[in-house]
Amino acid sequence: MNSPETVTLTINGQAVIVLKGTTLLGAAAQAGVTIPVVCYHPHLTANGLCRVCSVEGGGRVQLAACVTECAEGMNIQTDTDSVHRGRRTLLEMLASTVDLQQAPEIQLLIANYQANPERFTGERRESPVMDDNPFYLRDYSQCINCWRCVQVCAEDAQFAYALNFDGRGFHTTIGTFMDDGMLDTTCVFCGQCVGVCPTGALKPKRESLLEQGMNPDDIFFATRQKRGRKRAAGSGEEA
Repeated sequence: MNSPETVTLTINGQAVIVLKGTTLLGAAAQAGVTIPVVCYHPHLTANGLCRVCSVEGGGRVQLAACVTECAEGMNIQTDTDSVHRGRRTLLEMLASTVDLQQAPEIQLLIANYQANPERFTGERRESPVMDDNPFYLRDYSQCINCWRCVQVCAEDAQFAYALNFDGRGFHTTIGTFMDDGMLDTTCVFCGQCVGVCPTGALKPKRESLLEQGMNPDDIFFATRQKRGRKRAAGSGEEA
């Protein structure tokens, strides 16, 4: 008999007992079943944006495992033809619009699900590389709008709110308030957004320069933040 604090469900034919509030993704992990993810990060709030983690739950619509809580008696299938077809199509749509060359985890999923990156043709998301601070580059032609950087910059970690969504529909991207450069935002350059980015859309500037073959000593001076001279309090003169 179940405790009032637990629920029992079936995942791929295996009975699993989990605490109430556990997501399907968490229950699958407990059962030793791997569900692929793209936008999900274990230390950030899940939003179910990419849907690559979708599974079958017996209904007409597949369930995003990262945000769907387990319910008593659920019968979940994570490895059916329908699930594979959905994941493959999502990966093909991503590859058709975004540069994924520096996204090894997504490239591995594309290979595992035998997705064809050239299946869909049409407009691609193109963006110039934004080099507006000494610490990291922003290349939104590689951005999949997973929201990780926005979340880690906001309530999930830093509470700086320097990044947010910008634009609408196909042209939605990550941006700053009034498109300001990062030095003019509330960014504190903690680097957490770079750390959670899955595609290389945010990249440490020093890493990028090393890849281009620049000498480490030259990189140090090229990326050193210049300190502004402070003004003496109560006067218009520089201290």
